[in-house]
Amino acid sequence: MILTRLGVGAAAGWAAYAWGAHLLTLGCAWRGSRAGRRVALTFDDGPDAEWTPRVLDLLAERRARASFFLVGERAAAVADTVRRMVGEGHEVASHGWSHRSLWLCGPRRTAEEIGRAHETLAGLTGYPPRHFRPPWGMVNAAMFGALRRWGERCVFWSIQPEGWRPVAAEHQVIRVLRRAHPGAIVDLHDAEGTPHAPGRLVQALPAMIDGLRAAGYELTTVAELLVRDRPLRPS
Repeated sequence: MILTRLGVGAAAGWAAYAWGAHLLTLGCAWRGSRAGRRVALTFDDGPDAEWTPRVLDLLAERRARASFFLVGERAAAVADTVRRMVGEGHEVASHGWSHRSLWLCGPRRTAEEIGRAHETLAGLTGYPPRHFRPPWGMVNAAMFGALRRWGERCVFWSIQPEGWRPVAAEHQVIRVLRRAHPGAIVDLHDAEGTPHAPGRLVQALPAMIDGLRAAGYELTTVAELLVRDRPLRPS
């Protein structure tokens, strides 16, 4: 009986620490202001040695700027790619050190994931990252204090054309163009998470950019999209 009660107590504590913490994401950024026709394309899970340079090439061809939420240990392995992002006007933001779900991290590991990535990205780019996106969109109660310590803001998304399951490139384009709205933050993936996600992204990105511009949208970074904006949930 005692062991059962302890188990129930531990489960309840974990639920409050992990699931309950999602109530606090109301204060995170989910989109920018609707005042202007601006959209931010964001890329998670990279940098990937093969695919991220191809994404950068496509952005350069279309003179489009974006935000890259980088995994710290992956960024350290391809430092030149990170420096290229900065040189071409993109924003470098944090996606944690190892892409470990924060649901599986206690307070100490959470602080390490955020702090180590922050210091690594700042060293590579010459400026500290201002934004953080939790891997898999999963948060815990310790994350918010760690972000305050490092001066980062939690950013989610208002459009995600591909999540846990693969979505064909053409359908990703359709989803983004149908759901686009002023202030939208679009979540894309330039490294392996969902199987073969980067290949589908490279196929989808040109039509996605061209379609958004044809609809009158300016492509910008999260940092510029959120400047002077208050946190908002997607409608």
